[in-house]
Amino acid sequence: MQVSSCPSGRQAPFTVARRALQCRAVAAPAATAATAGKSTEQVRVAVLGASGYTGEEVVRLLSLHPTFKVTALTGDRQAGKEFSEVFPHLITATDVPSLCKIDDVKWDGVDAVFCCLPHATTQVVVKDLPQHIKVVDLSADFRLRDVNSYAEWYGGEHKAVELQKEVVYGLTELHREAVKKARVVANPGCYPTSVQLPLVPLIEAGLILTEDIIIDAKSGISGAGRSAKQNLLYSEATEGINAYGVTKHRHMPEIEQGLEDAAGKPVRISFTPHLMPMTRGMESSCYVKMAPGITVADLRTCLEAKYKDEPFVHLLAPGSTHHVRGSNYNLINVFEDRIPGRAIVISVIDNLVKGASGQAIQNMNLLFGLPEETALLQQALFP
Repeated sequence: MQVSSCPSGRQAPFTVARRALQCRAVAAPAATAATAGKSTEQVRVAVLGASGYTGEEVVRLLSLHPTFKVTALTGDRQAGKEFSEVFPHLITATDVPSLCKIDDVKWDGVDAVFCCLPHATTQVVVKDLPQHIKVVDLSADFRLRDVNSYAEWYGGEHKAVELQKEVVYGLTELHREAVKKARVVANPGCYPTSVQLPLVPLIEAGLILTEDIIIDAKSGISGAGRSAKQNLLYSEATEGINAYGVTKHRHMPEIEQGLEDAAGKPVRISFTPHLMPMTRGMESSCYVKMAPGITVADLRTCLEAKYKDEPFVHLLAPGSTHHVRGSNYNLINVFEDRIPGRAIVISVIDNLVKGASGQAIQNMNLLFGLPEETALLQQALFP
């Protein structure tokens, strides 16, 4: 039974109304610098690449947002479909437009863009957007400040070199003030988020050494996206664990960039990610050397002080991906290694929320002067 039709064969009124929203803004007042922080003023939002997992998560989370109003959803291969046709679990999210092609979006009816397009496709799109639009880009296209490093790791020349100079890297808890002033924010990758949140404060405080940092990370399969791939087939992925991107995963230079900023000198890490037979979740075990005379208690005290007033980052023992599922939280803990002078720092996030769409909304809230936790205080789904 199709919900888009009545028994008489006529289209249901709500479906007709939703199709009328396709690719144009609804009658919502435009946000201004003076009014963007008021919940009574709606910010008109376009989600580009809404047919993928991160785009879907943005829409799901925004369904509870009092200020952001989704007025355009793009998905070129799904253009013309209702959003609930592509994601049936969001059938009750009736106040969203149908999917359309990017070329059909009316940009004068958009104040903000969540760009959830594949890597290497975003630079041209964002570069050509009108200047009045604020952007949070969830791809990797603007995360690396060095355009030569981008070309090396992503296999193609950067197509928006001038724009890259103004982009702010948006690991919210570490770059909050810069994000507030930005027009374009590069949303961090999932692995870099899970690693930098615990390690950057420890490096900045001089409590751990930058040599011999080893990161053993694990992610749910949704981190690989929604495209059909052989290694993601049920029979290939279930009941097994496999390392991938060994020595060449593209998140390595992003992690090193953040750690180098904290250390003030070059940093090289050993990083190996693993694909786990679970839908979502991410755990990064970071093995570090403590500075002379430093104890695990010092590391824990530093992290507690850094994040004591943060809504989304908490210290918890021991911390499991189950404890953050569907939420924007990052749980961290520190353990003394059996090897003298070393510590083990464990960090867990939901790769699709704090590792992607949730953090993107956190950043967009800041861009419009809103409390950053708006629409993001959902508790984790457990068990």
